[in-house]
Amino acid sequence: MTAYKDLTKEELLDLKNGLTKEFEEVKGKGLKLDMSRGKPSKAQLDLSMGMMDVLNSGTPLIGEDGTDCRNYGVLDGIKEAKQLMADMMEVSVDHVIVCGNASLNIMYDAVSRAMTHGILGSTPWAKLDKVKFLCPVPGYDRHFAITEHFGIEMINIPMTPQGPDMDMVEQYVNHDESVKGIWCVPKYSNPQGITYSEETVQRFAGLTPAAGDFRIFWDNAYGIHDLYEEEQDCLLEILAECEKQGHPDMVYKFSSTSKITFAGSGISAIAASEKNLKEIRKSMSIQTIGHDKVNQLRHVRFFKDIDGMKAHMKKHADIMRPKFETVVQVLEEELGGLAIGSWIVPKGGYFISFDALEGCAKAIVAKAKEAGLVMTGAGATFPYGKDPKDSNIRIAPSFPTPEELMTAAKVFVLSVKLVSIDKLLEQAG
Repeated sequence: MTAYKDLTKEELLDLKNGLTKEFEEVKGKGLKLDMSRGKPSKAQLDLSMGMMDVLNSGTPLIGEDGTDCRNYGVLDGIKEAKQLMADMMEVSVDHVIVCGNASLNIMYDAVSRAMTHGILGSTPWAKLDKVKFLCPVPGYDRHFAITEHFGIEMINIPMTPQGPDMDMVEQYVNHDESVKGIWCVPKYSNPQGITYSEETVQRFAGLTPAAGDFRIFWDNAYGIHDLYEEEQDCLLEILAECEKQGHPDMVYKFSSTSKITFAGSGISAIAASEKNLKEIRKSMSIQTIGHDKVNQLRHVRFFKDIDGMKAHMKKHADIMRPKFETVVQVLEEELGGLAIGSWIVPKGGYFISFDALEGCAKAIVAKAKEAGLVMTGAGATFPYGKDPKDSNIRIAPSFPTPEELMTAAKVFVLSVKLVSIDKLLEQAG
């Protein structure tokens, strides 16, 4: 294929005419397609329906240690649920608190607690003149929404194939005491699908923050969300590395079963040092008498152990893998060699990140919507919704059926082509 930039103005106009006719035909079909968020499909949710049968009115709802899961108590999770989540998070059970249905909730609480009460005796962030957070970009919009909600200044940190630009991270963290945290999705990052390299994790653990209350917010949302059994990315365990390098309190690690069982009805957990956990428990004891122990028991009885959970995730992979491959195939066949976009082929996670020509992302998303395809808003993968280059688009293949996905991918590439031609024609005057 000839790169669009190498075509003459006349060739671009001819191409545009043909593509416009094709686009109008697609538009006339009245499509209603959704690739806006990383929602599990019905087929994925159906995988967990057996969980509804493991407990009934005749089932003893007594935990391993004799806890009656119907009653009050057990602030930080029943014993067997803590063990399951600890195994999933690759940490000791002593480092884990099991919470409610969403890890986002725990992250929000962690920031809120730091704002109002400080961290381990430090000045509450709300009383400081300036509080800053580092944000690897492109990244997860809901992370950025939390820090924006609390009025925290967010600083873009570019992603590399090995993870965040660690030279920048070290410069900010080690020399600016107003930098209090960094958001991380370390395995199969949202949206690029990048896994932090061993060196990157070691450099994180080796940070020497100017602020004693600096925390790494390590959201390992896709820790066991591999697409390929033989080709899985490996991530160094951050808590152990921080302990090894003498900084055990520097990290909060989050995870949940939201994209493993039922989205919004799973269980979540935080792993941290004993000092951090003690402070979190103190706050939790005011906030709640305890989270949903019946749901915790339901998850443990359904999976039994981490091997059961991993076997379950292979079923998810069997559904997700063809969807990712469909999108990548269409991108490669339709856009390969045209030099109007680039993408990363991930080995897991929930997204494919697409970088269009600079200044084209918003127009592409709008064009796709015109043809009946709803996508994540352009700019959403950056703090304040502002992509400086207006180029990054997050593709979420999970929710549509395989048939819908093929159609959606074709609508997307058609939109990319038309907007890119307009951009090149504009540049050519």
